[in-house]
Amino acid sequence: MRSSYDPAEVELLLKDITGLVEPLPARVREEKIQGGTHYCEMLPLEYKPSPQYMAAYQSALDQYAQATADAVARLAQLLYRRKGPGLVLVSLARAGIPMGILLRRYLLQAHQVAVKHYAISIIRGRGIDRNAMDYILARHTPDCLQFVDGWTGKGAILGQLREALADYPEVEASLGVLADPANLTELCGTHSDILIPSSCLNATVTGLLSRTFLRPDLIGPQDFHGAAYYGALAGEDLSQQFLDRITECFDPNLPLWDPTPTGPKGMEVVRAVAACYGIQDINLIKPGIGEATRVLLRRLPWKVIVNPAFDGGEDLRHLRQLAQEKQVPWEVSQVPLGNYKVCGLIRQLSDV
Repeated sequence: MRSSYDPAEVELLLKDITGLVEPLPARVREEKIQGGTHYCEMLPLEYKPSPQYMAAYQSALDQYAQATADAVARLAQLLYRRKGPGLVLVSLARAGIPMGILLRRYLLQAHQVAVKHYAISIIRGRGIDRNAMDYILARHTPDCLQFVDGWTGKGAILGQLREALADYPEVEASLGVLADPANLTELCGTHSDILIPSSCLNATVTGLLSRTFLRPDLIGPQDFHGAAYYGALAGEDLSQQFLDRITECFDPNLPLWDPTPTGPKGMEVVRAVAACYGIQDINLIKPGIGEATRVLLRRLPWKVIVNPAFDGGEDLRHLRQLAQEKQVPWEVSQVPLGNYKVCGLIRQLSDV
C-alpha cells in the first residue's frame, strides 16, 4: 500500500485500490449512505483545503501541539506499563495511524524500544479485517497486541472492536486513544475534548491515504481491506510535518496521571441531543471536536451545536471557519454536552 509514511514507522495491512474506484462528492455519498449504501463501499472526493482553512489548521496545530504530545506521552506510558517492550501497536486506519506512529516515537525516545506498529481496517457494521488479524497473529503472541485510535466519539468503533474480537478471545478487546471525552476507557491520554490537529484534515495529514474500503467486486476473500492513495494531493501533504511538530513537544518527564473517567458517558449525551433536536438516527449525531470536524469535511452538515462554556474559544476556530465556508448554522446547544465542546449534526436528506 502506497503512502507518504516511512515504512519503518508503520506496516500498512491494506490493499491498494488506487484508480479502481471513482471518489464521490459529499452530496452524492450522503444520498447513497442514507439510501442504504454502506459508507465503506465508496470513497470520498477530497479537495485541496482553502487558504483560510489551512490558516485555521495551523492555528489549531500551534495551540494543541503540546496537549496532543502530552496525551501521547500519557497513553504511551500506560501501554508500556501494561505490555512492556514486547508491545505491538495496531492502529485503526486511517485516523489512528498517526497516533500509532507518535506512540511508537515516544516509546523509542523514552525507553529506547522500537515497537512494531501495524495499521489495519475496522469498519462500522462490517467488522475487523480478519486477514490482517491473521497476518499479525502469525507473527506475534496475542497478549502483545494493543489497538489504538485517535479519539472516542460516541464509542461506536470501540463497540465494533469488542464485537469483532469475540472471535479472538486470546486478544485483549481494549482500545487506547489519545482523547476520550466519551468517558469509555482508562486507556487514554485525556478525557478532555482536545483538538487533535490531525482531525482537521483528511488524506493530507494521514499519509495521503483514503479511508478504508470494502466491496466484494474489488476486495477478495484473501485480500486486506482496501484504500486508495491520493497522489494528486502530494503538494499539500502535511503528514510528516504534523508528526514532527508533535514529536518536538514530547516531555519524557511528564508525571503519571489518573485516567479514571469522570462525567456523563458519551451515549447519554447523544440520546439527550437526539431527544432535544428530534433526531431519530443517532448515526447522524457526531459529538466531539474530531467528529464534528469530520462532519463538516466529509458529510452534509445540518448544524453545529456548541457547549456554551467553549463558544467563541480559539480551539473551535477551525470549526467556525468550516461552518462559515459551508454556510452551516452555529448554535449554542440546548442540552448539556458533558465533556464534549461541540457536536456536529448531519442533515437528514428525507427532510430536505
